[in-house]
Amino acid sequence: MKKILIVLMVCGISPVGASPATIVIYGDSISAAYGIGLDLGWVTYLQKKLQAEGYSYAVSNESISGETSAGGVARIDEVLAATKPKVLILELGANDGLRGLSPVILKQNLSIIINRAHQSGAKVLLISMRIPPNYGPRYTELFYQTYPALAKTLKIPWVPFILNDIALNKKLMQGDGLHPNAEAQPLIADKIWLYLQPLLVTVQ
Repeated sequence: MKKILIVLMVCGISPVGASPATIVIYGDSISAAYGIGLDLGWVTYLQKKLQAEGYSYAVSNESISGETSAGGVARIDEVLAATKPKVLILELGANDGLRGLSPVILKQNLSIIINRAHQSGAKVLLISMRIPPNYGPRYTELFYQTYPALAKTLKIPWVPFILNDIALNKKLMQGDGLHPNAEAQPLIADKIWLYLQPLLVTVQ
């Protein structure tokens, strides 16, 4: 699919002449605001939260609808070179799960992305995803446990399922039952903010 790219400037207090640090959002349709438009997506609400809290960052949304973890590996070096982020928010894996791909491969791919981000000097916040229960309890649990297990191994923070209390609420989901609607976006941003803010303290 065509790449969706938006750069959002967060105007906080920074030294005169200094370029703001960059936060990269590296995800799939959940972060690319599928079906609602980027201006209504959770990334935009996160931008507003950063501004309101006085942080000075440029937020670059490098998310692509339909992206898999393998696709993320394929373009991570280019994204890191172009954006030079201080923080990378990694939200990938849902499309792997929907295709029934191996959680072992998912873990390997996410590990590659995280390690390359670390090598570039970026902190990483891992966002976990769940898949619908119709894929079977064993597979869905193996899939989900990939995230906390990987976070523990690589010693990075992770966010529990961001659609918890959203995915089963029809008022907060689009008609396809897979993507959150506009009303759900600020709720997602608030969930992520709780885990992102400690990272901002360490890199500011």
